[in-house]
Amino acid sequence: MATDIFAQMKTMGHEQVLLSNDPSCGYLGIVAIHDTTLGPALGGTRFWQYESTDEAIIDALRLSRGMTYKSAVAGINLGGGKSVIIGDNHRPDREALFRAHGRFIETLGGRYITAEDIGTSPADMEYIKLETDHVAGLLGLSGDPSPVTAYGVYVGMKAAARVCWGKDDLSGKTVAVQGCGKVASHLAQHLHEEGARLIVTDIDAEKVKRVVEATGARAVDPEEIYDQDADVYAPCALGATVNDDTLPRLKVDIIAGGANNQLAEDRHGDLLEKRGILYAPDYVINGGGVINVYGELHRWPAERSLKKAGEIYETLLRIFEIARTDRIPTYRAADRLAEQRIAAVAGLDRMWMGGQRGRGVAGQQGSGVQI
Repeated sequence: MATDIFAQMKTMGHEQVLLSNDPSCGYLGIVAIHDTTLGPALGGTRFWQYESTDEAIIDALRLSRGMTYKSAVAGINLGGGKSVIIGDNHRPDREALFRAHGRFIETLGGRYITAEDIGTSPADMEYIKLETDHVAGLLGLSGDPSPVTAYGVYVGMKAAARVCWGKDDLSGKTVAVQGCGKVASHLAQHLHEEGARLIVTDIDAEKVKRVVEATGARAVDPEEIYDQDADVYAPCALGATVNDDTLPRLKVDIIAGGANNQLAEDRHGDLLEKRGILYAPDYVINGGGVINVYGELHRWPAERSLKKAGEIYETLLRIFEIARTDRIPTYRAADRLAEQRIAAVAGLDRMWMGGQRGRGVAGQQGSGVQI
C-alpha cells in the first residue's frame, strides 16, 4: 500500500516534504522539514539503498521529527529536517550526485541545512558546498561529528547508570554494542578506558576486527547481540532494533546508544517501562552530533561543543526525574521536555523566515538564526 504522505505529515506535524530527481547522475533525493519554530531545519543526508520510495519517505519523516526534538532538548536554536538519497552508498562516482543534492538544497533558501549522516562523509559535504552554503560538517571545520556524538552517548550512559544502579561508574559493567561504525568505535574506546567489558557486532567484519583489536571486545554474530547477558544494550547502527522480536530477548538493565529511532514503535517504549529496562531516549543521548554542527555554524571552538555535549548527562537526569514523578515512560518524558521548549518559543516567533526577522503572535519582534 502506498504511503499517504499528507496523512503522515499531518500526524507527525511536518511543514514540508520535497522530492528531486536528476537522471543525468541517477540522483533521487528527498528532503523532509519537520518544524522551524526554533530556527532553520538541520538534519544530515542519509545515503541508503531503500527497498521502496515509501520506505525512504517514512525514514525521512521519522528522522526529521527526531531532529526537531533533538535540537529542542539540547537547547540549541535549530529546527528539524532530514534528507535521504536513494541508491548505493558505495558508488565511487560521487561528485555529480552530491552536487545535484546541493542544488536541491539551495532551492530551499536556507530553510534546511544538511550535514553528514549514514552513507555520507565530510568529503561528500565538500561537493554539496560547491552548490550551496547551507551545509555543515565540512573538512577543516567541525568535520566528522562522531567523536562528539560518542562522547554524549558515553556521558548519557553514565547518567542512566547513576539512576539505575546508584552510581555512574561503568567499570566492570558489560555493554553490548550493536554496530562498529564511527560513533560506536569512539564509544567503545571511552567504555574500554573506564574498564567496561564489551560485546560487539556489525555486518562489516573489518569494522568488528578494528574495535576488537583496539578494546579487547568479544565479537558475536549480528543476530546474537540481543541474546547476550549484559548490563547495557547500546544500539549504534540503524534504527528500530527494539521491536517485537528483540525486546523479549534482551537481558539488560539499560538501553543507551547512538542510533536514531531505536524503538520500532512507541509502544515498545511502554513495554520497556513495564519490563523495568531504563531507556535513554535516542534523540537525547545522541544529540552530540547536532551540537557539533551547531557549534560549527556559530564557529565555536571544539572544546565548547564537547562541553555542551557533556550537558546530555544532566538533561537525561532531568528526563528520568520527569518520568519518575509523572509516572510515564522515559521517551514520553523526553517528548514533553522538547515540546515545552518549542511551545515557549512559538509564542515569540512563528516560522523561521530565511534570516528575516519574523513577528511573534503578540507583535513582538523575534530573532531568526542567520547562517
